[in-house]
Amino acid sequence: MRVNRKTHRSTDRARTAAGLGAVALGTTAVLVAATLPSAADDYVPLVGSPVGWASQNGGTTGGAGGDTVRVSDADELTEAMASDGALVIEVEGTIELSGMNDVTSDKTVIGVGSNASITGGGIDVDSAHNVIIQNIAFADWDDDAINVQDGSTNIWIDHNSFTGGNDGATDVKRESDFVTISWNHYFDHSKTALLGHSDGHTADIGNLRVSYHHNFFDGTDSRHPRVRFGNQVHVFNNYFLDNSEYGVASTMDAGVIVEGNYFENVDNPTHVGYADSDPGRLVERNNIYDNSGDPEAEGSVANVPYSFSLTPPANVPSVVQNGAGPGNI
Repeated sequence: MRVNRKTHRSTDRARTAAGLGAVALGTTAVLVAATLPSAADDYVPLVGSPVGWASQNGGTTGGAGGDTVRVSDADELTEAMASDGALVIEVEGTIELSGMNDVTSDKTVIGVGSNASITGGGIDVDSAHNVIIQNIAFADWDDDAINVQDGSTNIWIDHNSFTGGNDGATDVKRESDFVTISWNHYFDHSKTALLGHSDGHTADIGNLRVSYHHNFFDGTDSRHPRVRFGNQVHVFNNYFLDNSEYGVASTMDAGVIVEGNYFENVDNPTHVGYADSDPGRLVERNNIYDNSGDPEAEGSVANVPYSFSLTPPANVPSVVQNGAGPGNI
């Protein structure tokens, strides 16, 4: 669907927990509703359950069933993430990291309230299973903010924000699988979401099943996502605003479904093939193209095996702006 009207980019990024409550009622039950107690500083949001590929392969529960620890500095955070066994790690305040820091299997890394942040470095989900990263503001990372690689499975990256980093914000590669990336706010950044290591890394064939839904790609340049080999990759109900290079790119015979999204002021909403990479397959349906270019589409892609509900595409800008990012669980 094409909308022939010019709209202006919103500068209001304020979001409230009440706004998310309205979102949850109108879409799939993405998260368990939570009520803020009187002492906001002691508020820890409930994790809920993912929609999309992270709901498959046994589901994704993170550190549920394990102990809970609250951390407020880099040493505490890195020690907790590297520990054995199930653990819920509550991140309080601003933590400055350096480089990439490993998180092991069966972990939930979740921000306390609406002001938890990680700056300077990133989190490396390397050969890990069942990890949730939620409700954290990432900024100014020196490599990647979150890197999922080396056969990691059942990963849920949800309700975070990403800005001003060096390389990828949320990269998934090297045979990783069963991942959901949802309700995140990306802004003032270039390389957003790479999916697939390289054109020559054919071991990714049969893996890289990732769902991207209700993310706000807010003035970011490219890779929303940029896909190699992944099939089926599901991109639905995202708000693409002022993306200077392109929205979604399907390459190297990837199979990508792009549906129910809202593209505003995006000259190249979708690409089939990109740079030196061979073309992939891309199905687009029920998207709105507001002051945007024509999408590229080619081939067929099997439907995803999980249940989900689409937010009406016309409602996506308001729903996503009000619900994406930290502090909205």
